[in-house]
Amino acid sequence: MSAKRITVVGAGHVGATCSQLLAQKELAREVILVDIAEGIPMGKALDQWESAPIEGCDTRVYGANDYSLSADSEIFIVTAGIARKPGMSRDDLLRTNAGIVRSVSEEIKRVAPDSIVIVVSNPLDVMAQVALETTGFPRERVVGMAGVLDTARYRSFIALELDVSIEDIQALVLGGHGDTMVPLASYTSVSGIPLTQLLAQDRIDALVERTRKGGGEIVGYLGTGSAYYAPAAAAVQMAEAIVKDKRRILPCAAWLQGEYGMRDLYLGVPCLLGEGGLLKVLEVELTEDEKAALTNSADHVRSTVEALKALG
Repeated sequence: MSAKRITVVGAGHVGATCSQLLAQKELAREVILVDIAEGIPMGKALDQWESAPIEGCDTRVYGANDYSLSADSEIFIVTAGIARKPGMSRDDLLRTNAGIVRSVSEEIKRVAPDSIVIVVSNPLDVMAQVALETTGFPRERVVGMAGVLDTARYRSFIALELDVSIEDIQALVLGGHGDTMVPLASYTSVSGIPLTQLLAQDRIDALVERTRKGGGEIVGYLGTGSAYYAPAAAAVQMAEAIVKDKRRILPCAAWLQGEYGMRDLYLGVPCLLGEGGLLKVLEVELTEDEKAALTNSADHVRSTVEALKALG
């Protein structure tokens, strides 16, 4: 089972890695890599297509500087945006990326009005809202990639700590994408064994903190640039769940309409993904501390939304 066409917007590290993974997994007959940088998406797409005989996949990968090849794409993965540069204020970054995502969303609405949008651009929760409002799509067709990545980081750190297989670790990270994310220790287990039976609380707290700072840790090593392998893999996992109607329960940024007592904001929550996009938001019981942390995360997202509105 695969889509006819999936478009990735943004041919930077995250976008290019997404297109390569989509092709290798043969999730679509065609993958279109779009970027305004002249020649870049075409060159990367051609390079990826030339790897197909080695990888044994038949997905065609095409690059473009416009959306002419993206018509009727079933899914768009939006990675377009800029990273914060020295001397750039948070407001400058917010305004710039909102403008980029707004422009991209207008093109998506024009060439593929029935498509599903997976937003990766940062600040993620706010950019998902920009995409939702610009396209006018229902919330089922605009979801943000955050929780899959954050949960993957959490699971990877637990595997290192316990020296066990990554496959046996189940976990859930909710909330906004950033320092206020909420890793749920109460829903973390290793082959069904609660994490609290395997690790002392201080070690769990350390792993939670490392998860919250996971992106910054990678930036610290790289010096310039940020993570892209894991973010791309997370976005592609969401696309796969939708294309193959796998009905996966994955933590994603969803437009809440009363769930968890919140309304009209994007926040990371457990989502059922399948054909058509977001099938359902699952509400799970939280401890009082977890409820407080999720509320704090939501407040942080709202403050960023208000900051964007103030910028006009």
